[in-house]
Amino acid sequence: MLEAQVTKAPPSLLYMVKQVELVVRSHLDDLVRPSGITALQYTALTVLERHDGLSAAQLARDSFVTAQSIADLVRSLEGRGLVRRERNPRNRRELLILLTDAGRELLSQYAGPVRELEERMVRDLTAHQTEQFRQALIKAWHALS
Repeated sequence: MLEAQVTKAPPSLLYMVKQVELVVRSHLDDLVRPSGITALQYTALTVLERHDGLSAAQLARDSFVTAQSIADLVRSLEGRGLVRRERNPRNRRELLILLTDAGRELLSQYAGPVRELEERMVRDLTAHQTEQFRQALIKAWHALS
């Protein structure tokens, strides 16, 4: 008797996105570990590199961490001299988080290795496919934001 052929459904896109996120975070953690920071801290530094002087709430949103965990993250980065906090001149009750020269230096030190990690991730894609991938991710993010 012939066995019925069972066709397995491919993994969901949500599952695949999470798998990519986890493997990227693992590689990024390994990459920046010698500097004494985590992938989440590195991400926060890159956010500040693009948009310096954010509130803790905005940095948390843009760094994909909770508002509760950003306080510890910022305190740790501040203790290492990678960020500093200062009062917002337009709202004296709000503290802004700014990247220090040491933070910029650390980001500069890892720019090449992080770029190599990203290139490794898309090495089997053509330049056109890589751009399509980028645009698809942007559209998916906008659809859920």
